[in-house]
Amino acid sequence: MSDTALSGADQSVEATHPFRVANFRAYWTSRLCMTLAQYAMLLIIGWQTYNIARDAGMGVAAASGQLALIGLMQFAPLFALTPFVGLAADRFDRRMIARLTVLLQLACAALLAWLTWHGDITLPVLFGIAVLLGVARAFAGPALSALAPNLVPKRILPRAIALSSIAWQTGMIVGPFIGGYTYSIFPALPYLVASGLFLVSVTALSLIGKVPQPALRKDRRPIGQMLDGLRYVRQNKMVLGAITLDLFAVFLAGATALFPVYARDILKVGETGLAQLAMAPALGAAITALWFSFRPLENNVGPKMLWAVFLFGLATIVFGLSTSMPLSLSMLFIIGAADMFSVYIRQSLIQLHTPDEMRGRVSSVSLLSISASNEFGDFFSGSLAFLIGPVAAVVTGGAGAIVTVALWSRLFPVLRTTRTFDPPDEIMIEQQRIKSQES
Repeated sequence: MSDTALSGADQSVEATHPFRVANFRAYWTSRLCMTLAQYAMLLIIGWQTYNIARDAGMGVAAASGQLALIGLMQFAPLFALTPFVGLAADRFDRRMIARLTVLLQLACAALLAWLTWHGDITLPVLFGIAVLLGVARAFAGPALSALAPNLVPKRILPRAIALSSIAWQTGMIVGPFIGGYTYSIFPALPYLVASGLFLVSVTALSLIGKVPQPALRKDRRPIGQMLDGLRYVRQNKMVLGAITLDLFAVFLAGATALFPVYARDILKVGETGLAQLAMAPALGAAITALWFSFRPLENNVGPKMLWAVFLFGLATIVFGLSTSMPLSLSMLFIIGAADMFSVYIRQSLIQLHTPDEMRGRVSSVSLLSISASNEFGDFFSGSLAFLIGPVAAVVTGGAGAIVTVALWSRLFPVLRTTRTFDPPDEIMIEQQRIKSQES
């Protein structure tokens, strides 16, 4: 990323902290408000889904299956749209794409508020909203991920990633708090608050000035451009290993989808306890991200990522077996901290190992893996809970994450040998070769 490109986006190569950059401050504010709204909504969508199913006479297993369907509904559009959203992020104004996705989420929140207020909320409505939210996230993810590196100088990008993660993790902490506690006051209130937060988010996005947009070759067909992201990920073993490690570990050990089951039928703590369960991993992640914003990780990044995922799986097993609220919250805190440790390393490696003109498409591949591990992982966890019960499903998933670490350390030895975030010489040469093929 050149100094010239930075100057066109109200940036300064002398900036020593991301918050000194006006565009990044607007970006950070937008992401914080959007995440607050998203996680307040998602918590209540899951809670309403599970309660509607249970109140209709479904057992715990069958109601868990409804939670699985919510995850599937969110994942399906992202899976189908991945090639297109990555190309869109590299071809069109990333700011405009982000604004439109926030407006779509604002419309969803307003509709849910209206239906909940009037007592007309149903499972088909919740499933339909989940699909629309999946579409919004499909387009927003690559656009926002590809936009961030153009807002700050390259040398402070890892710190900007950590601060961006703080916004995300703060939203994951406070969002469930907003959702759970406002729902206990009035069921439509979480969606009304989310609508206001989405409005602030889109306003902040409108304050971001013009940023560099990489040029795509006009003589290449769109289908070829869409596949470039997949090709690059396949050829870069570091990027491929980092993305797929998170994909399989979180896919297998996704306990978050079953929080309503634990809150109502295992720990018996109600909607406020549900909010605490959702907040605990986010709190651990936010503290970890805050630490990295002051003390960026510099050494042994690959091995530390592997150990973080191992700890993630181990804490998931303990949480699955726990019937104590304090122990459950402690394990969820560790789960969030370990996950953030891995996310910070993975995102830094992907951003710094990917050329700017490919970031949108590579980010769309990364987003697909994240959604597969989260939303489709929710479907997997809910389905497994339907078959063998929620406790066995969580424990089995945690064990699967540990096995994944062992396998990936052998399948991708580069993960064990990577010491810093800087791309090694052979990867830089490969990036230049791919770039020359496109020019």
